[in-house]
Amino acid sequence: MSNPVLHAFFLGRAFAEVVGEKVEESLTNAVSDLGKFDAEQRENLRQFIEEVQTRAERDVTQGNTSTTTTSTTDNGSPTDLQETIDDLRAEIARMKAELKNYRDQNA
Repeated sequence: MSNPVLHAFFLGRAFAEVVGEKVEESLTNAVSDLGKFDAEQRENLRQFIEEVQTRAERDVTQGNTSTTTTSTTDNGSPTDLQETIDDLRAEIARMKAELKNYRDQNA
């Protein structure tokens, strides 16, 4: 190439094409990673909800059983009730922490 202006033009055009391709590739990867992250978080949330529902159902079943058995004993009910309240408070604290982590990750 004997003409430096023509050489600079083709060099600039090639540079712009390469930069455009790299930006497009980076943007595509970023959007893909964001989609994967969103899908993972939705799956984690679904599993969390499923676990909470399973535990709630289990506790309801155990609660019905323990109510039946403790109604026959005079001193058993208050202790079981307090233990249930403490367990519920601990579960609420765990759920709050999990929700805070989820919100912090999506912020």
